[in-house]
Amino acid sequence: MLKKILLTLLLTLVAAYIVLAVTAFNREPVGNTCLEMQLKIRDTLHAGFITREEVASMLDKHQLNPLGCPLAEVRTKALEEVLSRHPLIDKVECYKTPGGILCVEVAQRIPVLRVMNGQGESYYVDNKGTVMPPDAKCVAHLAVATGHVEQAMALGELYRFALFLREDHFWNAQIEQIHVLPDKSVELVPRVGRHIIYLGPLTGYEQKLERVREFYERALNRVGWNKYSRISVEFGNQVICTKRE
Repeated sequence: MLKKILLTLLLTLVAAYIVLAVTAFNREPVGNTCLEMQLKIRDTLHAGFITREEVASMLDKHQLNPLGCPLAEVRTKALEEVLSRHPLIDKVECYKTPGGILCVEVAQRIPVLRVMNGQGESYYVDNKGTVMPPDAKCVAHLAVATGHVEQAMALGELYRFALFLREDHFWNAQIEQIHVLPDKSVELVPRVGRHIIYLGPLTGYEQKLERVREFYERALNRVGWNKYSRISVEFGNQVICTKRE
């Protein structure tokens, strides 16, 4: 019986300690000020467009810079709303620590394709398949889609193709331009070699580009990268080349 009483008392004390510890952690000490703002940017390997200076500038502009302010007066929701208006920010989360630090975690909108079509339109498509705001200034290494590109195609077929290129290290480095012809067939302009890769319709491009890759390794590495002006893989199991005159 004594053991049960002692065990019950011990469990009660542990539970009380946990409650007090959690309460103390979440309570903001009176007079505690924000000493530092830590900015954590996700996806820095694929994009690095958001800087600490930009974040601080936006908060200064809206008189929301938390540095030196009492933590109790720092409105994290207001900070999140303001920073979410940045054209290159997808999501933002702000929270405070008992040590007087404001943490700002930012998820960026990552451009995967630039469109410069024949109608004079110029815009970026991000990794979620949406058009980025016109004032989004991106300097990323991206393939450029030109020619007869309608927005529906840019946000559909071309967006999926751009994601494929982004995930393939070789083709992401090799493809410089995606040109859409009037019949919606597609030709690619590579960075290395003076030739055009003709895909035809933008379907089955994984298999088509795999044939091009094999042709590169087996043929162009031996005969030279400038021997042909056009490499067509429109039809299955074929690589049709046009010699340069």
